[in-house]
Amino acid sequence: MLKGYRLTASTGIHKGDREYQQDQVALLNHPRINGCVLAVVADGMGGRSGGRKASDQVMMTTRQLFERYSPETDDAGAMLMQVVQEAHIVIKLTAVSSEEEPHSTVAAFLINPGGDCHWVHAGDSRIYHYHGSKLVKRTMDHSYVQALVNRGEITEEEANVHPQSNILMGCLGTDTEPPIDIHFIPKLRAGDVLMACSDGVWHYFSTTEVGSVLSTLSAREATEFLIEKARSRGHGGGDNLSLVVVKLEPLGS
Repeated sequence: MLKGYRLTASTGIHKGDREYQQDQVALLNHPRINGCVLAVVADGMGGRSGGRKASDQVMMTTRQLFERYSPETDDAGAMLMQVVQEAHIVIKLTAVSSEEEPHSTVAAFLINPGGDCHWVHAGDSRIYHYHGSKLVKRTMDHSYVQALVNRGEITEEEANVHPQSNILMGCLGTDTEPPIDIHFIPKLRAGDVLMACSDGVWHYFSTTEVGSVLSTLSAREATEFLIEKARSRGHGGGDNLSLVVVKLEPLGS
């Protein structure tokens, strides 16, 4: 079981200034194993109902595979990759039977009872890992502007205001196989914080700002603050917003 800390967590979701909610977020407790949790964010795209259908499929696939997952015997990284691959196939099948082009991002992290953590992402929904207010690691978007940043052509700050910042290089439901990046944290520690969120949230903050918020506020307060602040910074043009925050609080705090 988890030693030296307890998990506190919160999810948040808001329609933003869009007409429809196509984001989905969930924090799942394992049905049989205490201390095993899975957080997932999916940002759907593709018309009024297409995007919602796509993010629904990500959630449904995640729940089904997580229910069958056994921390003692199964490979968490392989299971998360299977979530992405199966959801991708189901979303493509949905597209065949409808007029829309449903696509979705996915960002999911799984914490095992032993304190190890695995994550997966495809698209531009992100996962952040902080220790206190210091960024340990974040996912790199599968997007056009991230490719420019990687090549040194623009900075992170320029990427955020780039006119093509919404162009993805890959996600679920497209004709090509989705890009799948996985990451493994051998041992989480007290003071660690994990956050998964859609671009409607991260677009409005620097990594330093996020770290400050996550380290000083409770999980619930942090989700509410980030949504409220992103809404105000969007000036009436904000996207759907969704996020999940999991904090590893030192025992006795």
